[in-house]
Amino acid sequence: MKSGITFIINEQIKELSLDFDIFIANTDEEINSCFPVFKELRPHLVYEDLLPQVRRQESQSYKIVALRHQGEIKSLAGFRFCEFLAWGKVIYIDDLATLSTARGSGFANKLLDWVIEQAKAAGCNAVHLDSGHMRHDAHRVYLNKGFNINSHHFALTLEKC
Repeated sequence: MKSGITFIINEQIKELSLDFDIFIANTDEEINSCFPVFKELRPHLVYEDLLPQVRRQESQSYKIVALRHQGEIKSLAGFRFCEFLAWGKVIYIDDLATLSTARGSGFANKLLDWVIEQAKAAGCNAVHLDSGHMRHDAHRVYLNKGFNINSHHFALTLEKC
């Protein structure tokens, strides 16, 4: 997939080509190459734990779609197909992150577009995600895509025995 951005510099129009590819990370190497992006969203993650965790989640239909630009994973979305009594068939986005050095480049928008197209193609009723209440920049992206804030998410952390 290719995209371009047009800049006007000294009254001349210049086109900046943003060559990137979007792909499902399937191999161990592809999944491990996503670690720096995951680490920005999930700072508690340890490199050695990523691959086994992803492989366990794959049994629950979890997939990682990654966006590579200039040979580096810049953004990713971890998602799964789910069915709920409340919503029917949906894609649930577990993780959506972009490297801090690549934010504002439109990469998360491109991934959201890709996920939304997958949901439509699979006959889903909706795309759902949860977002931390202080992630205002992310919320702007979601609201601009047409997402609605329609619930509060509650969690009870259990102590391990």
